[in-house]
Amino acid sequence: MDQILEYEPPLNHDGEGGLVSLLGLTKAQLTEELSRFGVEQKALRMRTAQLWQWMYHRGAADFTDMTTISKDMRRELSAVYSLARPEIVSRQISEDGTRKWLLRSAPGIEYETVYIPEESRGTLCVSSQVGCTLNCTFCHTGTQKLVRNLTPYEIVAQLLIARDELEDWPEIGVGADGTRAITNIVMMGMGEPLYNFDNVKTALEIISDGDGFALSKRRITLSTAGVVPMIPKCGEEIGVLLAISLHAVRDETRDKLVPLNKKYPIAELMEACRNYPGLRNANRITFEYVMLKGVNDSLAEAKELVQLLKGIPAKVNLIPFNPWPGAQYECSDWEQIEAFAEVLMKAGYASPIRTPRGRDILAACGQLKSASEKVRASARR
Repeated sequence: MDQILEYEPPLNHDGEGGLVSLLGLTKAQLTEELSRFGVEQKALRMRTAQLWQWMYHRGAADFTDMTTISKDMRRELSAVYSLARPEIVSRQISEDGTRKWLLRSAPGIEYETVYIPEESRGTLCVSSQVGCTLNCTFCHTGTQKLVRNLTPYEIVAQLLIARDELEDWPEIGVGADGTRAITNIVMMGMGEPLYNFDNVKTALEIISDGDGFALSKRRITLSTAGVVPMIPKCGEEIGVLLAISLHAVRDETRDKLVPLNKKYPIAELMEACRNYPGLRNANRITFEYVMLKGVNDSLAEAKELVQLLKGIPAKVNLIPFNPWPGAQYECSDWEQIEAFAEVLMKAGYASPIRTPRGRDILAACGQLKSASEKVRASARR
């Protein structure tokens, strides 16, 4: 290959030692980058495919592992590029097997990702922002001010790290039946994904690509608190399953729990759901409903929820409130949660009660929060 003498790196994450990370680029961007680097036109497609498979199918974290690429090219690539993951600040394992990692990709940029093992699947809960702007009063992340959006690199790296940690790559992570530890992705970690639309879209394009991670879009769920104008765009351009953090059936209650409701009230949100692109029984919308004692858990509200859902292929996840330090709410009594669920089930809506996971390490729904604070741009460099 002919090396470009005055190389200008892409606007992407700076890796270790000032190197530029190739992680987080789409296939088209990777091809463009390799062209700028000096790969001949006739070899671009092959080189892109080789790197893509090594990075996202086999989990290579070093160019020296890429044995299908010549030693000379591996050496030249490693002089400019990096495949390094973010730093793992801490690892925690719950008594129920749930795992939580606190990651740091730059000074002041820390975020959490959670792996939830179940009998039939393994779900990775992925963050899209450091902090959040929504200030949902039942959510621990809502008490942390927004630091910034996560880049495609930082979003994709959460899956890379989880697969590294779980030894979930083909050569070392496949059991006798060929199953994977991570089978599903939920964009339900820190932040509002639809307020970081472009980066989330790019990351999910990489994650769902058939030549890499190969996770079907039917195994990826994006959760939003109700950014109504972005919901149609999510269906049209990302095409994953949709979850709505509903949590109330009346505007006066939801205004307090999810302040975004003041901008996009329930009626507008439900109309956007009815018109979600690709909506059908096989691609139902999941409505998340945290159970708060004396706040939103009456049987009258269960009946109102049934009316709200009319005409929408849907299921409802009932989430027992997971406490966190300083929380102002209590979890509904278990008998009340079951009675609430029965109203929904009699109306024909699946309404599983989510088993709390990882509470002891603050890894359960609504408990994620990092210690990141805004820092001067010069301190991040």
